[in-house]
Amino acid sequence: MRILFAGSPEIALPCLEALVRAEIDGAPFQVVGLLTNPDTPKGRRGSLEPTEMAQGALRLNQQRAEKKLPPIEILKPLKLGAPERESVVRLAPDVLVSFAYGKLFGPKFLALFPRGGINVHPSLLPRYRGATPIPAAILNRDRETGITIQTLALEMDGGDILAQERIPLNLRETTASLSATVAQRAPALLLSVLGAMNEGKLRPQKQSSEGLSYCGTIAKDDGLVDWSWGALDVDARIRAYNPWPLCFTFHADQRLFLLEAHPYAPSTARTGGGAPAGGPQGAAPSDGFTQGTEEEVPGTVVGVDKKEGILVRTGQGLLALTHLQYQAKKALDWRSFLNGARNFVGSHLG
Repeated sequence: MRILFAGSPEIALPCLEALVRAEIDGAPFQVVGLLTNPDTPKGRRGSLEPTEMAQGALRLNQQRAEKKLPPIEILKPLKLGAPERESVVRLAPDVLVSFAYGKLFGPKFLALFPRGGINVHPSLLPRYRGATPIPAAILNRDRETGITIQTLALEMDGGDILAQERIPLNLRETTASLSATVAQRAPALLLSVLGAMNEGKLRPQKQSSEGLSYCGTIAKDDGLVDWSWGALDVDARIRAYNPWPLCFTFHADQRLFLLEAHPYAPSTARTGGGAPAGGPQGAAPSDGFTQGTEEEVPGTVVGVDKKEGILVRTGQGLLALTHLQYQAKKALDWRSFLNGARNFVGSHLG
């Protein structure tokens, strides 16, 4: 079974690596090509840089050469028109495997694969069809997400379900950490599906309309925090938009990135202590907490808890900031940040 793999970001690379390892170990398939996005300008000089998948395929080709296997041909088309389809035909693939490629496949392209195409999607379809299922699960504070392998269909993420794996969430994941979890778990699920396909044992299941939802694209300015939101919502957004586009607010006419934070639950409250006089919800004076009131304007930096971080009033509750970064400056933990921003407490963000 000859495979054309389509993918661009790093999350898909472990799947390609697993396919190549299996091929070297004698699995009944061959990775004949990689379809990925074109090189893009990076850095101050704008030097063209290949996708993470293209870079990975080059490294894998070195391993293949050592095993006297033919190289993976790397295709980087701007679009999937007639010339690009001819390039695919020359590779004579049997099946298309897609994971975060970034382009939709039309009927003429899908018709090139005698055994069809399959897609790795990082959600439990039909929930979160679309381009950003990992941030969507974090934004909605879901307690569970997962991985779906589906058949490729003309309707976006509307194919039949071939396999699913559930991933529990603890509400502290970021898009970066959850992407790493998906990248680690997806290869085994993909290999099992390809094995069943080779043996003619696939049992596709139609997607249910119950629980169907979509997630759209994310823009750079979506990271702007509205402090009238509750602490839980701001926290979820900070985690969902890490590593991109990063949540931010404004302070002293500068953009301030909020890299890590959490809803404020004073240490003594978490360990079962009482609520000492003068401290809300168990924040003891020894914690260094500067007491605020519910009447404070959302976005007010109300104080510091020495165990938790910088405390900011939101529309509902307090948020503890632990890692921050002014634009064009380096990221800092909250203590180091306050050493260079001594008037930060008592100021207003937004």
